[in-house]
Amino acid sequence: MKASIATIAAIFAAASIAAPTEYPPPPGGWESIKYPPPPGGWENVDYSGGHKPAPSPTPIPLPSPIPAPVPGKSFNSPFTFTSTYNVVAVGSEVRNGTTPAPGPEDARGYFNFGINSVEDTICFNITLLNVVGAYQSPARTATHIHQAARGASGPPRLAFPNPVGDDKRRVSYGCLTSPFTTGIMANGQDTGTGFKVKQIEENPAGFFADSHTVLYSLGVVRGQLASSMA
Repeated sequence: MKASIATIAAIFAAASIAAPTEYPPPPGGWESIKYPPPPGGWENVDYSGGHKPAPSPTPIPLPSPIPAPVPGKSFNSPFTFTSTYNVVAVGSEVRNGTTPAPGPEDARGYFNFGINSVEDTICFNITLLNVVGAYQSPARTATHIHQAARGASGPPRLAFPNPVGDDKRRVSYGCLTSPFTTGIMANGQDTGTGFKVKQIEENPAGFFADSHTVLYSLGVVRGQLASSMA
C-alpha cells in the first residue's frame, strides 16, 4: 500500500516536534560536578566571542604656540620676530557691530602669529577645530585680522589663506609681507592698503583674528590679539 504525500508529511512533522530527551541528574545533582579549569584558569577565558572593543579615538593635536621673541635669538629657525601672539578664538566673541552674534560653542581657533616689523612681515600658523562647512567672505579669503577692540566690529587689515582640512581640523601656515590687500574696498581703497604690521605691535588689543563660513558669515570664531611679551 502506498502512503500518500500527506501521510508522509505528517510522519515527519510528528518526528520534528517530538518531546526533548530528559536526562536524569547525576548522584549529588548537577552542581556537584567539578569541571577542570582551562589552561590559564577561568579568569583568562575570553567571553567576547572574538569581538574587541573599539579603540579610543586619537586626540586631535593642538598647535604649539610661537615662543616669545628674545633679542638675538631665532629659536633655530630662519625667522626673527619682533613680537608674537598666541590667540585662542571662540564663537562667543563674534559680534555684529557691538551686538553678540555667537558662533558654535564647540568651535575653536588657534591663531599663532610672529611679526617682524622691520621687514613688515607676519608669519602665521592657524588651526581651526570643529568648524563645519565651506568658507564665505566678500574678502579675498575668509580668515583675517581685523582692526577693532573687543566687543566691536572693524575692517579686515590682513587676509590669510583659509585653513585646509575637514570639519574636525583645518590648518594653514606661512608668511605674508607688505604690501597687503584684503579685497574689501572702503573709501575708494582696499582696507589693507598702507597697513603696517607695526600697528599691531603698537596696540594688539585693538585687533582680532577670525574666520567666516557659510553658516556663520559674521564669524565662526573670534579672538582678540594680545602680546605674548609681558
